[in-house]
Amino acid sequence: MSVYIPVALRREIETQFNRCCAYCHTAERLVAATFEVEHIVPLAAGGETVLANLCFSCPMCNRYKGVRQTAVDPQTNATVPLFHPHQDEWGKHFAWNEDGSELIGLTETGRATIEALRINRAQLVRVRKMWVKLGEHPPGRQIS
Repeated sequence: MSVYIPVALRREIETQFNRCCAYCHTAERLVAATFEVEHIVPLAAGGETVLANLCFSCPMCNRYKGVRQTAVDPQTNATVPLFHPHQDEWGKHFAWNEDGSELIGLTETGRATIEALRINRAQLVRVRKMWVKLGEHPPGRQIS
C-alpha cells in the first residue's frame, strides 16, 4: 500500500539518513533509482506514517523487507527482529569486510537482516567493488 509522504517529511528523512539506504548504506547518488521512504513497522502491522517509523531505503532493500519485521539468523537459526534504523545503532550490527564490498553481520539481528534483505547479493557486491575503486564507497569515505 502506498501512502502519501509530505515533501517536508521526505526531505527530513533523506537528510537524517544522509541520502543513503538505512539498511545497506548504498548512496542514492550512486544508482539510477529513486530511493523510497519505507515504513519500518508496516502499515499492515499498525505502523504509522511518522518520522520515528520511517526511513530512507533503496528499492531493493524495501522490496526484500516487505512487511517483515523478523527473520532467521543463518548462524543460530533463531528468529530475531530485523534491524530497526531508529532504535538500533548500525555499527553495532554491521561492519564492512576488508575491501568494503560486503556487509558482515555482527549480531543475530545483523546477520538476519543481511540474509533477509539479500544485502550481499552478487550484483550489489560487484558494483560495490567498482565504487570502492572510485573512492565512492563505503559511505563516509566518499570523494566530494
